[in-house]
Amino acid sequence: MKIIATAAAVIALFASPALAKDRDSDDSQNTLTHGMAQMTLHVGTTTQEDVITAFGAPNITTLDGQGQEVWVYDRQATVTSSGSSGFSIGMLVGAGGGGVGGGGGLGFGKSKSHSSETQRTMTLIIKFGPDKKVVDFKSRSSSF
Repeated sequence: MKIIATAAAVIALFASPALAKDRDSDDSQNTLTHGMAQMTLHVGTTTQEDVITAFGAPNITTLDGQGQEVWVYDRQATVTSSGSSGFSIGMLVGAGGGGVGGGGGLGFGKSKSHSSETQRTMTLIIKFGPDKKVVDFKSRSSSF
């Protein structure tokens, strides 16, 4: 009985991250780039359903002065990169086994580490006509 319980626990342990990844695999927010907007949105043919499938739900929906429905997507991301270079600490053991008088040695080296962080924003504004198809869109992206 303990073997079955242990096996079930192991299966649950490995299955949980896989299931969580499937739930989180909705990358629609990650596909919102200037290039994807240009490739996906076509005036007169792209529908609201197509837009939601491609980019997910908008941040803001409103009506403009002419009564056209307007969707605003505003996405922000922080990109962090880090790295290091240099030497590590090493120990050399001589033929005498490294004990007292054994000929062992210890070496030290320098190392450098660096990191950088970049903020990126993407704003997409889409206007829809009465037929729920795109009539106009504008996008702007920035990185700082």
